[in-house]
Amino acid sequence: MRVLVIGQSGQVAQAMVERGAAVEANITARGRPQTDLTSEASLARALADHVPDVVVNAAAYTAVDAAEDDEAAALALNATGPGILARLCAEEDVPLVHISTDYVFDGRLGRPYTEDDPTGPRSAYGRTKLAGEEAVLSFGARALVLRTAWVYSPFGKNFVKTMLRVGAERDQLKVVADQWGNPTNALDIADAILKLCAVRGQWQAGGKVLHLTASGEASWHQFAEAIFAAAGLGPEVLAIPTSEYPTPAQRPANSRLDGSRLAQEFDIRLPDWRDSLPGVVERIQGA
Repeated sequence: MRVLVIGQSGQVAQAMVERGAAVEANITARGRPQTDLTSEASLARALADHVPDVVVNAAAYTAVDAAEDDEAAALALNATGPGILARLCAEEDVPLVHISTDYVFDGRLGRPYTEDDPTGPRSAYGRTKLAGEEAVLSFGARALVLRTAWVYSPFGKNFVKTMLRVGAERDQLKVVADQWGNPTNALDIADAILKLCAVRGQWQAGGKVLHLTASGEASWHQFAEAIFAAAGLGPEVLAIPTSEYPTPAQRPANSRLDGSRLAQEFDIRLPDWRDSLPGVVERIQGA
């Protein structure tokens, strides 16, 4: 199985490269400057060069706060580019996986979001990612739009790495306690994507949206405490409300996603985040 991943520097892309060998998948990750998601000619060359069985778009503009001042740049990477890729994949009948986000929701629901719940992004990042979903689904490709959230891994920049660094430097820190989500290991995401790719013959034309997050939930405060427990660090973690940590972009108070449809339709369930976290912490500490 040949898998072309767009966005080689991201956490999911790096996780897929690592996990591919275990399932005998030939993973090729490409990104700028070699492959530019916003360039049709660049994407067409990548498809022609690799003749993939599946394409995974893991590229995105993920600077959530910066997007508030540069929504046009975020739109190009999060919507225009994925639309171009989806059209090319539809023309060649190549199945496409597109990674999306919990930020397409407003975060006000009192339970985990299902795929059928109304969207309502409250940030430029969320708006552009929702536009990307719509673009991908508009071309009739055999596409899976996978919404995930609170991604961490041994790769790149993420909350776990930040907490480990800060926790080693300070005796006390403050972490938001009124935002809830599903901390999700990128390595688990990669395993799930590879399982989906293996049954790509079951994907429907026209596309489908699915939620792909770890089992279990936490607040950022609880997540931080679990990180320090796994790392053997002991800073005092003070719980604060979002109002005490203002940011340019509004974060959803409820980022919890319901993954039951993925389990029902493809028999894929991600592990509980508490089980996945210690191994990632150990790898980061040993790096």
